[in-house]
Amino acid sequence: MSKIPTKKELARALEARHGTSLQKTFANSRIAVCGLGGLGSNIAISLARAGIGTLILIDYDRVDITNLHRQQYKATQIGMPKTKALAENLAEIAPYLNIAAHTARLTLSNYKSLLSGADVICEAFDNAEEKAMLANAVLANLPETYLIAASGMAGIGPANSIKTQKISSHFYLCGDGASEVTDGVSLLSSRVMLCAAHQAHTALRILAKEFDV
Repeated sequence: MSKIPTKKELARALEARHGTSLQKTFANSRIAVCGLGGLGSNIAISLARAGIGTLILIDYDRVDITNLHRQQYKATQIGMPKTKALAENLAEIAPYLNIAAHTARLTLSNYKSLLSGADVICEAFDNAEEKAMLANAVLANLPETYLIAASGMAGIGPANSIKTQKISSHFYLCGDGASEVTDGVSLLSSRVMLCAAHQAHTALRILAKEFDV
């Protein structure tokens, strides 16, 4: 059987690649991922691999067979709450990651308590109304918290049309800004992962104080 590295061994390995100062910043940070589907599950895995100290995971849904083509779940996890399934998968990748998992729908009545303490919030919902609700609530009532949202990643369009835009000092938007899921335009794993990577990388850049102009 393979031996799980100690916490110190993993920390040294990450510091060797990211630098001691930046890795300590990552390790002391808290990032919330709202929605654990194609975007959110990929965002969380990228952040876990980067050595983020705490992830706040929020989703009310369960793993379905239709999720397997683009979301970071296994066939053996069908029927499990996404929060539990993703926490299991993340524990295999980053065994010392702190996870605050909330199997709940994010609403105007609970978002402040569920997102408390987050340095960065990644919006990863499928539903347009939920996206708008979270964006409006965070921008209006949590002005010092960074929000990274997504819009447009459907279809088989070119990879380079997925971009990151700085909308305001604390608000970033990732995606192509145009494509939508329709009967003839679905979601492909590769393009969804591109957008998720933009969101995760933007979060890391914010923590590193590398703010896009």
